[in-house]
Amino acid sequence: MSNNIVVAIDGYSSCGKSTLAKALAKKLHFIYVDSGAMYRAVTLYLIRKNIDVKDEEAVKAVLADIHLNFHARDYQTHILLNDEEVSDEIRLMPVSENVSAVAALRSVRHEMVKQQQRMGRSKNIVMDGRDIGTTVFPNAQVKLFMTADPKVRAERRFKELQPTHPEITLEEVFENIAHRDFLDTTRKESPLVRADDAIILDNTNLTPEQQLDFALTKLEPFLKAQDR
Repeated sequence: MSNNIVVAIDGYSSCGKSTLAKALAKKLHFIYVDSGAMYRAVTLYLIRKNIDVKDEEAVKAVLADIHLNFHARDYQTHILLNDEEVSDEIRLMPVSENVSAVAALRSVRHEMVKQQQRMGRSKNIVMDGRDIGTTVFPNAQVKLFMTADPKVRAERRFKELQPTHPEITLEEVFENIAHRDFLDTTRKESPLVRADDAIILDNTNLTPEQQLDFALTKLEPFLKAQDR
């Protein structure tokens, strides 16, 4: 690995992985790569094309037509699906309900990993997802594994969704999170597991500022080494 720093953040859904990753990238002027958004964008494409998300052969046949890119605007990272801004649409429930099934497909994961590794070869990056520290960047300098109480995770996600989707219930969100946890941890291809050298960050009772301080403390030795 070159002198660039890779921060890998893994963990369960709705644990605030993206919040922390974005804050770190902004603070350190690193590139933020949202791997979860990539899988969500693929899922959105399949839904739009009426392709069965569990039919791997059908999915595999269209992967070459899916081109993903990130761009920064107003200190936020946005994802483009075939040059179309889809950052908001990929967060809707139809995508949330299908993304774990898509992410479990071997062909999809291999394609996304290739794109992710390409992004991390020559830049300081922060990437969050389910298998960043185990599969995508096993040699990342800093690996964090985020977790939180499931009820707290559901409440956080519910508050995010409620303003734009008032019909959503807390029970629906809790069930969706529980279902995604089961799929993420039991899938055959790159299941969600903590890397042996990953630092556990339980943010059940932490503010975003506190978890950012925690991560910066873990990164400090590598930042100092890079400045030498």
